[in-house]
Amino acid sequence: MSLQIRTVYVILAFMIGFGPEGLAAPNNKQLNIGTGQEFDTLNQLVSSASASHYLAHMTNRSLIVPNADWKWECQLCVEIPTLQNGMVKTIEEGGQKKMVVSWKIKPEAVWSDGTPVTGKDIQFSWEVGTDLKVSVGERDYYDRIESITPDPIDPKAFSMKYKKARYDYYQLSSFFVLPSHIEGPIYNKHKAQLGAYEKNSAFVVDPTRLGLSNGPYMYKEVKLGSHVTLVKNPKWYGKAAAIETVIVKVIPNTQTLEANLVSGTIDMIGELGLTFDQAIALDKRLKKQPELAKKYKVGFEESLIYEHVELNLDNPILADLRVRKALMHALDRQKLVDALFEGKQKVTHTHVHPRDVYFSDAVTKYEPNLAKAASLLDEAGWKLGSPGSPVYREKDGKRLSLTIMTTAGNKTRELVEVFIQEQFKKVGVELNINNVPPRVLFGETTPKRQFTGLAMFAQTSTPENPPISTMHSSQIPSKENGYGGQNYGGWRNKRNDEILDTVFTEFDLEKRKVLMAEQQRIYSDDVPHFPLYMRADVSVVPTNLKGYRMTGHLTQSTHWIQDWKLE
Repeated sequence: MSLQIRTVYVILAFMIGFGPEGLAAPNNKQLNIGTGQEFDTLNQLVSSASASHYLAHMTNRSLIVPNADWKWECQLCVEIPTLQNGMVKTIEEGGQKKMVVSWKIKPEAVWSDGTPVTGKDIQFSWEVGTDLKVSVGERDYYDRIESITPDPIDPKAFSMKYKKARYDYYQLSSFFVLPSHIEGPIYNKHKAQLGAYEKNSAFVVDPTRLGLSNGPYMYKEVKLGSHVTLVKNPKWYGKAAAIETVIVKVIPNTQTLEANLVSGTIDMIGELGLTFDQAIALDKRLKKQPELAKKYKVGFEESLIYEHVELNLDNPILADLRVRKALMHALDRQKLVDALFEGKQKVTHTHVHPRDVYFSDAVTKYEPNLAKAASLLDEAGWKLGSPGSPVYREKDGKRLSLTIMTTAGNKTRELVEVFIQEQFKKVGVELNINNVPPRVLFGETTPKRQFTGLAMFAQTSTPENPPISTMHSSQIPSKENGYGGQNYGGWRNKRNDEILDTVFTEFDLEKRKVLMAEQQRIYSDDVPHFPLYMRADVSVVPTNLKGYRMTGHLTQSTHWIQDWKLE
């Protein structure tokens, strides 16, 4: 059966209500996962796309990550360094208080070709992560470190010297580790040319090569735009994975993704799949169809995922704070979440989740007010014409027109775009929609700041994590810094930078809370983004899948895939 015919069959099966009642439950021989996003690169260090990390969490381990309970746990490391166990020391150099942290990698940790994971791998990864000719999404994790020194006697030991003593020295979930014995020669060959290493990385040109994985799985087949097949890593040193083969299928259209689930073409949809409204509707459907409910269950988990509209502040229209505030007053976000999510996802006025220790409610809140929006636009010089003239505002003969972009095929985001478009039109602002595939949006458009106006997407983080990589001016991607950093809108605020520079060196939690409350006030006053809502993670999994837990943060469920078992 051809792919086209199969797709039509799947969609028809969904539309007329056929279910998977006659299909056998998935077993540990093979698990087919559907995802709505395509990865941009399998090199986790240079990727900022959630889809890439979703795959990489199955194949590679970080030194330390927060788990599903939002508690930090060792992965590659033997134990968490502390002042109490003597693995953390503060020093002073040139009048600056610095910190030296000693780490030890698990003796049994090896790459999939049997090569031990060593301090040299950590040192090499830091070298790549700080190279301004390489596009690094989370560059701050590497920049905060002054040097890494492998132990001359024990290859499994190394020390990190921090530029400043900082309370979060151990929070290194986004410090991604590369195999230096494979990536080292490639990097050395291409490092002189901007953007060359990431294009020639073995993770890109030869992703099935032995030695690229230090986790429970490794890549067997990679078909761009189609699927990725993973098999168990024979050199995995941790808990043995139960599932033999995992196939992650890329289905960007969320309705087609759901149809493939219902028809049994895929066995589950992880966090990067269904939109929230689809998950609600499917959950209701399961309650009405007991036979279907025997096969699947829908999960909801509060998360740190911050859905927002990023603004290119180099655009002269958006550079005017009055315009940004006017557009915020034009948006009725409560109406939006009520209509699309039955109120189950909450409007946010800031980038920090209410569950996070840094959350502050003392921020500027932009309630819907069309009169206020119109007044601000008038003040900024954008005027409506006389009755009968075009509905859109003009200034110096130029129409007040902006373009918004998001991930093509995502039903919810496309509906949100239309909602924003209609709301802006009420105050005389034209909003054009120009969507691109996720691979393009996250691989080129946002990292290289190629969007001219607005870009809607989500950002996530780990708990208790000040947003330096997304909001510090040093993290604005540019050709000069290898398009590193995730401050895609180009927000520059001196006091915001000062807070983000200072908060990491403050060891008193209560004082950090005060600083972060001020940071959120500045954010809400300056409107570098349009905050929409805090997303909940949703997934649909087989009822016989045990050990599966969504985390609600940057380290996704697949990081613990070795705990999954189909009974």
